[in-house]
Amino acid sequence: MNTGQNLYKKAKKLIPGGTMLLSKRPEMFLPEKWPSYYSKAKGCHVWDLDNNKYTDVSIMGIGTNILGYGNKEIDEVVSNVVKTGNMSTFNCPEEVYLAEKLIEMNPWADMVRFARSGGEANAIAIRIARAASGKDKVAICGYHGWHDWYLSTNLGNDEGLDQHLLPGLDPAGVPNHLKGSTLPFLYNNYEELENLVKNHDIGVIKMEVQRNHAPKEGYLQKVRKLATDHNIVLIFDECTSGFRETYGPIFKKYGVEPDMTVFGKTIANGYALTAVVGKREVMEAAQNTFISSTFWTERIGPAAALKTLEIMEKEQPWDYITEMGNYIKEQWNSIASNNDLEINTFGIPALAGFSFTSKDALKYKTFITQELLKKGYLASTVLYSCTAHTKPIINAYLDELNTVFQTIEKCEKGALKIDNLLESPICHGGFKRLN
Repeated sequence: MNTGQNLYKKAKKLIPGGTMLLSKRPEMFLPEKWPSYYSKAKGCHVWDLDNNKYTDVSIMGIGTNILGYGNKEIDEVVSNVVKTGNMSTFNCPEEVYLAEKLIEMNPWADMVRFARSGGEANAIAIRIARAASGKDKVAICGYHGWHDWYLSTNLGNDEGLDQHLLPGLDPAGVPNHLKGSTLPFLYNNYEELENLVKNHDIGVIKMEVQRNHAPKEGYLQKVRKLATDHNIVLIFDECTSGFRETYGPIFKKYGVEPDMTVFGKTIANGYALTAVVGKREVMEAAQNTFISSTFWTERIGPAAALKTLEIMEKEQPWDYITEMGNYIKEQWNSIASNNDLEINTFGIPALAGFSFTSKDALKYKTFITQELLKKGYLASTVLYSCTAHTKPIINAYLDELNTVFQTIEKCEKGALKIDNLLESPICHGGFKRLN
């Protein structure tokens, strides 16, 4: 019936861009064919508006639900909040209990501020860090949201926007006087960061600890020392990497501690909650500026996060999703090799991805989504693992993917033309990451 696509056509007339999140635009998956909207979600399954059931082997709500969609225990807590009241003139006590929990898992830290989205949490962190350092300039490595402070990185870039962060996005609406206030550096390139610090009055270093590649030996330690030696506030953005490989931040693996860290996505298993955690001497600078919002005081987010952390601490899901992610990467490589195709895998295991070494890479990506959708899978070239992804579910997906790879092999060898197989326009490309 294609109800989702029909609704999306209406949405594009009513909502600029059609959706609230770039990564969920149908054009990022299968233009003109993607179901676009859901009626319900449970475990790793999603139902569209025509009640078609799909297995989500793609982005799992942009990586928000490592305990699966609709976790019963968390949903029961949220249902009780709805029954007893989500908002009042008083504050919810859960925010205090949650702050205690986050400091307990981050003993280097002393204080916490909460928000509801990753972009605003990162903006809060930058505001506090600038207030604490007394300096304006920020060195960044990674994806940290959409606010002016961040997108100003793209101002005055002579080589074109594709060289920095978000290909094809113009920083329209960002004041031009912010040019030069946020400066990018490439991951694992310590010399580039060191030169930024030497040549600019850097007050804040903000970076993702790990996404596509592991840090080189000693890299994070050198970044930490550089920040300390120059009185720079060091922020590790764990919005995406948090709780994927440890109980809390991934930087625990490397024995390095920042001055601040930011959590999001997984912390409340699909409910809106983000947190800025930091050392007292930095965090108290929040009192010297103005950071405040009505809906940061609602109760659902903190209540869901408390229950999520309780379940995580008990079940340690990061072990399972890491094991599953490694298995998926191994199988992707095996399937590609068996079909004489070249791919590159990337990402921490729980956020695994692959790309084709081919001029037709985006066409092949579109074809995978097209063909697997017919088989009942939401699929792309990334797979964000969750605890609902059982081995039988993943193996069934891999069997279907192998069939698609067999066709792609014929295209690569000239026996078929991929253009003749596509039933929609080619999907759009994603972010180009600094790390």
